[in-house]
Amino acid sequence: MNPRSLSTRFLRHTTFALALGTLGAAFISGPVSAAAPMVKTQAPGFYRTMLGDFEITVISDGTLDLPVDKLLSEPAAQTNATLKKSFLGSPLEVSVNAFLVNTGSRLVLVDTGAGTLLGPTSGKLVANLRAAGYLPEQVDDILLTHMHPDHEGGLIANGQRVFPNAVVHADKHEAAYWLSKANMDKAPADSKGFFQGAMASVQPYVDAGKFQPFNGDTDIVPGVRSIANPGHTPGHTTYLVESKGHDLLLIGDSIHVGSVQFNNPSVTIAFDTNAKDAANSRAKVFTIADHDGALVGAAHLSFPGLGHLTAEGKAWRWIPANYTTHLP
Repeated sequence: MNPRSLSTRFLRHTTFALALGTLGAAFISGPVSAAAPMVKTQAPGFYRTMLGDFEITVISDGTLDLPVDKLLSEPAAQTNATLKKSFLGSPLEVSVNAFLVNTGSRLVLVDTGAGTLLGPTSGKLVANLRAAGYLPEQVDDILLTHMHPDHEGGLIANGQRVFPNAVVHADKHEAAYWLSKANMDKAPADSKGFFQGAMASVQPYVDAGKFQPFNGDTDIVPGVRSIANPGHTPGHTTYLVESKGHDLLLIGDSIHVGSVQFNNPSVTIAFDTNAKDAANSRAKVFTIADHDGALVGAAHLSFPGLGHLTAEGKAWRWIPANYTTHLP
């Protein structure tokens, strides 16, 4: 092609493009519609990672607002000052995280969220489970860290089992405490709802022959082992997930307020059944995580609640897991 002809065609195309641009600018500079309304919602949904050969999916059940300056064992002014340093305040919006472990042969759910027990900001587990590509009917085993409402409330809906094919596992000390009418009758009025929620959520599985309590440290399913971690509740349990030399510790409510309790792990929360034991159990599981270099999954740290722990004197440093889309 003649170079002059090519140059002429290029100029024609350029002139046409510039004309279109000028026309577009004229339209843009004219009247526009009103500004788009703000959406003001989040959709954390789920987060997926691999642990050896196991697929781990963190499922968000939503969040809860906690007046932590009134709940933690240290003075309120001290809590508020610490929160402020982390650009936080009280009430503190804490995540409610559950953990789905696909071993390749079994689908294991650790905790079930709050269901309808704690209001509209939680109870989103089933919707996010489906968004993550799974169905409630596919869950084989449910492992409860403990029987507080934000961990067992999602077991039922309208009195029916949400996970019809799943066997529920919990420490026998936990079951004996929360499923006891005698204990409920003795409990303070503001604690009776905890017992009522546990009974309503777990009993349908008991009636169906799908509740299997265990005792302390034991293998639950291949690759998943329980570690007794009492204090927050009588049978509070951490679960150790292991695959191909990689460890994940699912620590339940061993910690609630990271900005406070990592710096001062002796601080406890009003929900602890035995504050001294809860602090000791926190030290135990944090030490295991640090020693083994295990990935940690926490129920109430900011979604997805995954990270590592390293000791810094008497305090702990939380290193959030790096976000990744690479799932080998």
